[in-house]
Amino acid sequence: MSEQITILHTNDLHSHFENWPRIRRYLADQRQFHQGAGQTVLTVDLGDAVDRAHPLSEATRGRANVQLLNQVGYDAVTIGNNEGLGLTHAELDQLYQQANFDVVLDNLTDTQSGTQPQWAKPAKLVTTAGGTRILLLAFTAPFTLTYPLNGWTPASVKVRLPQLMAAYAGQYDVLIVMSHLGINVDRWLAKHYPGIDVIIGSHTHHLLVNGEMDHGVLVAAAGKYGEHVGQINLTINAAHHVCQQQAQTVATKTLPVMATDASEIAAWQQKGEQLLSQQVIATVPQQLQPHWHHASALTALGLKAITSYAGTDLGMLNGGLFMRDLPAGDVNLNDMHTMLPHAMHVIRVTLTGQDLWRLIYEMELARPFLNKFQIHGMGFRGQIFGYIQYQGLQWRAETHTLLVNDAPVVPTATYQIALLDHHLFIPFFPTLNISGQTEILFKEFLRTVVGDYLATQFPHQE
Repeated sequence: MSEQITILHTNDLHSHFENWPRIRRYLADQRQFHQGAGQTVLTVDLGDAVDRAHPLSEATRGRANVQLLNQVGYDAVTIGNNEGLGLTHAELDQLYQQANFDVVLDNLTDTQSGTQPQWAKPAKLVTTAGGTRILLLAFTAPFTLTYPLNGWTPASVKVRLPQLMAAYAGQYDVLIVMSHLGINVDRWLAKHYPGIDVIIGSHTHHLLVNGEMDHGVLVAAAGKYGEHVGQINLTINAAHHVCQQQAQTVATKTLPVMATDASEIAAWQQKGEQLLSQQVIATVPQQLQPHWHHASALTALGLKAITSYAGTDLGMLNGGLFMRDLPAGDVNLNDMHTMLPHAMHVIRVTLTGQDLWRLIYEMELARPFLNKFQIHGMGFRGQIFGYIQYQGLQWRAETHTLLVNDAPVVPTATYQIALLDHHLFIPFFPTLNISGQTEILFKEFLRTVVGDYLATQFPHQE
């Protein structure tokens, strides 16, 4: 006698609420259909449901996202780096207080206590009506440079997975791994742990329309932003083992739209903007306009903010960061959010004078290209990189010389410059990674750094 198990999965929604009403209905309809046919149905989310690029997520620090996830009744949810690193330690501790689902995550511990966070469980066992025991394990991408700055200690799946498989040996029939690790790690796991039945993947936003079989392991993934929803169908034999597996995805844009969808989506946007607009932080004397392709007073203001925050004289910002003007008069958190939507942090880099010269030379070589270069990912939420603008630095192209605070750079001296962590991840400035001693100032996003600077320079006037 065979048994059917259906797994419905979402991932990397990144607060794309415009897709949520159709996703929510599809998941409910599919659960009802398959349960009506006598099947076991599991619904899971693979992380990065929260993204502070949406004003409602920003204003509620992701708690509104959890309220939306509650509408589905997920059996298990794990976290991505947007939950783990885009929120403070305290905010993540509070994120799931009202959740009606289990958060499953094994490879993150509280650095101070050394224990599993209270809001997560290391594994989840589900027993079907037919007696099949399903073990759900979940792992998030272990960013070893940044998680410790946020009070969390990540562990490698290569260490934790075999330990968990040993700990739960004999307690499960079907092993499902919920992975926010990326496609390359998923394929590595399939190759080295063929005892896994299914790996449901995310993080690298890869879409496997019908999954792939890798060393007998079904690897599935549903892309990004809720543009697709995944479904996995397993046939279980009398010995409670998987004998057939099949994966598919459905494009959300093909799902039916209801008349109420547009108003619901607009209401989420309006609510977030309203909450943020209520928080006025400064009263600015004049409007400052962004200029993506040449120097601007707005970029100069941003440079003053990041250098003040980092305690440096020197800084660099790219003009493409600023997505709108800084208005004259009262400035609120919604203004800051729409102007600087990026998930970026300030970094302080220490370099010798010789290495600083080389870094600026690299920037000057890349300047014409980057001025109009369309760039995506790595925390950047703009359109182009834009104009490279300095504070405290002057480059004389005709002689390839660098002035630091109007004096020639001293090759053997030590300098500190404020930049953004984004600059570490793009391939244009290798000196940062080769020679720089980098401190990531992790506490605040760029928009908060600039907003706090505005509050001190232009206090709000009632």
